[in-house]
Amino acid sequence: MAKLKPVLGRGLASLIPRQQTETLRRDDGATHEIIAAVDIERIEGNPYQPRAEFDPVALDELMRSIQEKGVIQPITVRRTPRGYQLISGERRVRAARQAGLRQIPAYIIHVRADEEMLELALIENLQREHLNPIEIAISYKRLIDECDYTQEEVAQKTAKDRTTVTNFLRLLKLPEQIQKAVRKGEVSGGHARALLAIEDPGLQIDVCERIIERGLSVRDVERLVREKSRVRHRTISVPSSASSPSLSNIEERLRQYLGTKVQVRRLRDGKGEIIIEYYSNDDLDRLLELLGEAQEGSR
Repeated sequence: MAKLKPVLGRGLASLIPRQQTETLRRDDGATHEIIAAVDIERIEGNPYQPRAEFDPVALDELMRSIQEKGVIQPITVRRTPRGYQLISGERRVRAARQAGLRQIPAYIIHVRADEEMLELALIENLQREHLNPIEIAISYKRLIDECDYTQEEVAQKTAKDRTTVTNFLRLLKLPEQIQKAVRKGEVSGGHARALLAIEDPGLQIDVCERIIERGLSVRDVERLVREKSRVRHRTISVPSSASSPSLSNIEERLRQYLGTKVQVRRLRDGKGEIIIEYYSNDDLDRLLELLGEAQEGSR
């Protein structure tokens, strides 16, 4: 599949010329790369829409804004035999319908294939729509799985750091119950990332429920995770080579203790190295604190 131009990383807004809504022409049914007034009732939904939750309060606020000022930013559509298919702007379409509008300004573009439609819709919605962390993570994963992008390419297309893309993708490893809580806004992306430091899914859910019930902050969760790690893994030791288990078992014990990914590599002459991953400055502080406690406990 031909990949889209890098300019899409800035969003289609960078390509759309400024034009007053009241001067918009009617769509002539043929010209592309134009802004025109289109009938709302002829707009089909976007089958690749990454957003699953629409906040009714936010939609009501947008509707009132549209009633007062109109639709300031055009939606983006492509033509179909029946009318139009939405690429981005579903919140604006829904709010405009609620406001009683019959027409809406739309940027009409030509999309050659459904694969390009998927790529364009995901990137454009990532740039301009208010997606929750799980919706963002799913969009990144679809770009990788269905559009054959690497994480580095996803970062370039969406104007994000590769680390940011990686951290969002890690959220999809959380239990479905926690992902639903993130979608609903019951826990934040920061909370979810803190829960990733816990290996046990059951314990992750337990801490997530505490977040919701007690209104815990992200710092509270990080502290709670550290406490649970200390209780379950007060000491850790690596057996001598005479009775040494496999490196994978050692890695698992270190992962359980540190709450993050660990690699143990055996080199020559009995030497080796341990690689410990961290995902933020706070995560690094957490690891340093754990390692300091382990050192004190061994004295």
